[in-house]
Amino acid sequence: MTQFVLVRHGESEWHAENRYAGVSDIALTSRGLDQAKQLAAWAATAGLAAVWTSTLTRAQLTATACAEAAGVPLNVDERFRELDFGHGEGMTSAEMHERFPDALRAFRADPVTDHLPGGEDPADAARRFTGCLDDLAGRYPDDRVLIVAHSTAIRLALCELIGVPLRDYRRVFPSLRNCALTEVRLAGGQGGAALLEFNTPIERITAVQEIS
Repeated sequence: MTQFVLVRHGESEWHAENRYAGVSDIALTSRGLDQAKQLAAWAATAGLAAVWTSTLTRAQLTATACAEAAGVPLNVDERFRELDFGHGEGMTSAEMHERFPDALRAFRADPVTDHLPGGEDPADAARRFTGCLDDLAGRYPDDRVLIVAHSTAIRLALCELIGVPLRDYRRVFPSLRNCALTEVRLAGGQGGAALLEFNTPIERITAVQEIS
């Protein structure tokens, strides 16, 4: 069995305004860089066999600090990129409501069947992400691997792995904190997956490390 720690990147420049970043390549804020340092402090003692990340800069910057701290190479795979939000890229919910209110209403009711106009099908995103995890499970049997990726892609993957209908990803997993730890155990073949930990704040982890 392989244990994957799935982590959303540090805070980005669009985070404060709650803009849909998707595949837009947005930089980290100073707080995001600090969160990456905290995650790296955890990674240094986490027993990681590898660190993988998406092609987007905000994820790679977060993952680079972790790979260096863990003493392992940084690996990049585009299958870990965020969902493409199409016409919603760079917009807030309020702005989308002004531009395409009917489509936004349908998206909120079923974000998979009625995904944002011009965007990626979330079912395709879930398959590419979990497909990459399956490949890595074969490469790192019985190891612990850090994946630095993105909020929606991770939530979709979790649904796919543990059998939650994809249309419920926004309800079952309403949010992911930046650099919080979510860990799953993935068995090859028909073994399935188990959710071991979800959305644990990195600040809580590093505080425990400092006390101990």
